[in-house]
Amino acid sequence: MENCIFCKILNKEIPSKFVYEDEHCFAINDINPKAKKHILVIPKKHIESLAQVEDMNLIKNLFEAIKNINKQENIKDFKTLINTGKNAGQEVMHLHIHILAD
Repeated sequence: MENCIFCKILNKEIPSKFVYEDEHCFAINDINPKAKKHILVIPKKHIESLAQVEDMNLIKNLFEAIKNINKQENIKDFKTLINTGKNAGQEVMHLHIHILAD
């Protein structure tokens, strides 16, 4: 997607340090954290929101990544959050999952 910040980060047009990466997704620290640890897990394929997901394997892959990230970052207690749509608080129109931990 042309103006998507997450696509630009993935394409190295905007510098960012990946916390995690695999064939399906990547993860970065949120630039405006709402918790001590606030990581965004983002699919490499541009999908606007959870409402547009057709391949349920993508969801499985994202949650496997969350499990791997939590192990890597030694996170035991956490929340996950998916905002779907602007009225629900989705600021970037590219599916992403928040991991929030204190």
